[in-house]
Amino acid sequence: MRRSIVLTLLLTLTACATPEQRLQAGLEGAGLSHPMSACMAAKMIHQLSLGELQKLSSLGGLKERPIGEMSIEELMHRVRALNDPHIVSVTARAGLSCAIDPSR
Repeated sequence: MRRSIVLTLLLTLTACATPEQRLQAGLEGAGLSHPMSACMAAKMIHQLSLGELQKLSSLGGLKERPIGEMSIEELMHRVRALNDPHIVSVTARAGLSCAIDPSR
C-alpha cells in the first residue's frame, strides 16, 4: 500500500517536471551520479528530439547497480543498444565533456 502511494506521488511529480529534469532523472535512474546526470542533461536536452528523449527514457528501467556506481562506459554500452547514432553521439560528447569539467 505504502509503495503504491510513493509510486503515485513520484509519477505525479514527474509529470510536472521539465524535459531536462526528466532527462536528468532518467540518467540517474540508469545509474549515473546526481552531478554527472545534471551536467549531461543540461548539455543534451537541446540537442535531442522528443522521440530521441523518449528512447532514452527506456534506459531507466535497466538499472542493475546502485545509483552513482555506473560508469560512463556502461551508460554508453546501453545507449549504443538503442541503435540511434545521433543519441550515441550526443550522449558521448556530453559524457566526455562532463567527465573532464562537470562545471561547464
